[in-house]
Amino acid sequence: MNTGLKITAFAAAVAATFGTAYGVGQAIDPVTDKAPAAQHGEHDGERKEGKPTETAPGGLNISERGYTLDLKTDRIDADRQEKLRFAVVKDSSGKNVTAYAKEHDKELHLIVASRDLTTYRHLHPARAADGTWSTKVELPEAGGYRVFADFRPEGAKEGLTLGADLSVAGKFEPKELPAHNTTAKVDGYDVTLKGQLRTGAGGDLTLDVAKNGKPVTDLQPYLGAYGHLVALRSGDLAYLHVHPNGEPGDGKTKAGPGISFMTTAPSKGAYRLFLDFKHEGKVRTAAFTVHVGGAGADKSDAGTDEGGGHQH
Repeated sequence: MNTGLKITAFAAAVAATFGTAYGVGQAIDPVTDKAPAAQHGEHDGERKEGKPTETAPGGLNISERGYTLDLKTDRIDADRQEKLRFAVVKDSSGKNVTAYAKEHDKELHLIVASRDLTTYRHLHPARAADGTWSTKVELPEAGGYRVFADFRPEGAKEGLTLGADLSVAGKFEPKELPAHNTTAKVDGYDVTLKGQLRTGAGGDLTLDVAKNGKPVTDLQPYLGAYGHLVALRSGDLAYLHVHPNGEPGDGKTKAGPGISFMTTAPSKGAYRLFLDFKHEGKVRTAAFTVHVGGAGADKSDAGTDEGGGHQH
C-alpha cells in the first residue's frame, strides 16, 4: 500500500479512516511544512519527491483505469459471520486479474466501512487460482456499507482503489457521525492525535500511543510499518490510505510512541480516521473524527472506545 496521504488517495488511501464505534481494538488478527520523503511505494495522490500531489479521490468508482471490482457478494446478514467474495476484472480481456504486486506484504488490502462510518474492518482476503478473492467478515449493524479494494496489478506503475456497495440486512437504525475527537481508547491504550488535517500543502499528523499512562516505545512492525492510517470522507466515503514517514529498520524511525504521517485532504469536510497499530502481538484500531476547513467542527473531545477492527 502507499506512503503519504492519498485519497485514492487510499488510503485507508483515505482510509485521507474518532468518536464511538463498534469494537475498535478487536484483533481478528504539530503540523509542519516539511517532512521526510516517503519510504514506501506510492499510489495515486501520494507525495512524490517530498511533496504531496493532488488527484481525484479514490474508491468512488467501481471501474477505473481499465479495471473493475466485481463484488460477487453484495448482500449479507448483520451480526453473523459470512463469506465475502469478489474479483478484480481487467476490462480489455474480461478476465480476472491473477497477478499482483505486493504492497506492504500483501497483494491486496480490503477495507469495509459502514456509510455512517461507525464500523470499520481492514481485511486480508485469500486469492484462488482463478483470481477470486474471499474472506470471512462479521458486521454488527445493518445498513449500507462500502467495500474498497486497494491493489496494484503486476507490471502496473501505480496502484488504485476501487469501491463497491455492500448491503447488510437486519434492523437498521441510522447513526450520526461520531463527534470530533483527538484521543481514542482501545484495549487499555490511549492514542492521541496531534497536528491538523488540511487541504493544499498538507502537513504532518502524529499519533502517539500510550498504555496505562506510559508511552509505548516498542511498537511492532505490521505489514512493513509501525502504523497504517485510512481516512474516509463523510458523505461520499472518498478513500485515502497513508503510511508513516520512515519504516522499521531504516536506522532512524523509532518504534513509538509517535507514528508520523504526511497528509493532505482533498477537500473541506468531515473525515473519519482509522489507525492500525500492533503491540504485544495484537493489531488494534483507534478511530478519530476530524473536520477540515471548519465544516461542522465540534470542539468536544471524546476519549471513548472506537469502532473498527481487523479480521482475516
